[in-house]
Amino acid sequence: MKPELWHPPIELSDSELEIVSRIRRAKLFVFLRKVRHQLFDEQFQLELAEIFEDNPKGQPPVSPAKLALVTILQAYTGASDDEAIESLLMDKRWQLVLDCLDCQKSPLGKGTLVRFRQKMIRRRLARRLIERTVELAQLSQGFGAAKLRAALDSSPLWGTGKVEDTINLLSHALEKVLKVCATEQGRALGVIATEAGVSILNGSSVKAQLDVNWDIEDERSLALSKVLEALEAVENWVIKQEQIAPIPTSAHQNLKVARQIQAQDVETSAEEKPKIRRGVAKNRRISVEDGQMRHGRKSRSKRFDGYKRHVLTDLDTDLIRAVGLTPANVPEAWISDAITNDLMAQGVELEELHIDRGYLNSKLVQKRKPELAIYCKAWPVRNRGGRFPKSA
Repeated sequence: MKPELWHPPIELSDSELEIVSRIRRAKLFVFLRKVRHQLFDEQFQLELAEIFEDNPKGQPPVSPAKLALVTILQAYTGASDDEAIESLLMDKRWQLVLDCLDCQKSPLGKGTLVRFRQKMIRRRLARRLIERTVELAQLSQGFGAAKLRAALDSSPLWGTGKVEDTINLLSHALEKVLKVCATEQGRALGVIATEAGVSILNGSSVKAQLDVNWDIEDERSLALSKVLEALEAVENWVIKQEQIAPIPTSAHQNLKVARQIQAQDVETSAEEKPKIRRGVAKNRRISVEDGQMRHGRKSRSKRFDGYKRHVLTDLDTDLIRAVGLTPANVPEAWISDAITNDLMAQGVELEELHIDRGYLNSKLVQKRKPELAIYCKAWPVRNRGGRFPKSA
């Protein structure tokens, strides 16, 4: 069942005018209330409605325009899903935007919000929402599309996948293989693990099953050997099972993940025993659930796990004009194409670009037009040979 189009009131009521007059900060609430009918016009609502299946059964879905507004407000306020639902009941600013003043019941549930966001991301409508807000801002704010003064900067974006050490990464991937097969065959995980000869995977913790002293190198090597033996056993069991019936694709994918982790993290000692590789392999995988997460650094002493988000901000209007995402371990320069594509889609050319030194090797700088002015913090210079120091 497709959602009905949402046609909220355009003019502010007396009650809404009273609320608007009291909002001194957080002006986005007022802005969204005034432009929501333009932002979510009929055409854009129909785009968002493609998220929903046309099923004649069940209750009519919540308007995707309302769900998208909640998503914007979450990003603006940093509210979790639970906090967003609470705000819809307790905060008149949220109610102002969603057209539900003094409601006794939230107009949407947490599960609905989560599912909508997941579907919106899968269909790349999250980016379309950004593009739509830029389109509206161009009309309402009156800024030109020809030249742009902007600043580009990055910040850490923590991933949600569980980060684990080598032993746990390997066992986690193998457990996923067995769970997929157990579900497909309608059997218990313990039965499958026993049949495959990997009893160490039949428990809440593989390290508890291994029961070794992790401070002793020989015992760590023994534990790693047992996990690698489990990998061989599971792989052989899958091959035998395929002779009987097809194995789900996801099981093979998780076997590949296990082999990837082995190739990146395991090496052989002089005594021909497996051991954890010293140092970090290039582009090392750190999570089974999210294969794109990587270790990154905010500084030499501060590390984070996940991604870098890159935001290009219009210096004249403070509006975000382009965004990009990279793994945490890659240089800032890698984001050039994503930023350029966003600007091209808007018909925008950069006139000034303010950056930090991490972006100096990007195509935005190296292949810039002569008229583009670059502003960047200078490199430290020692006063040798009569050169001017940075302080000058």
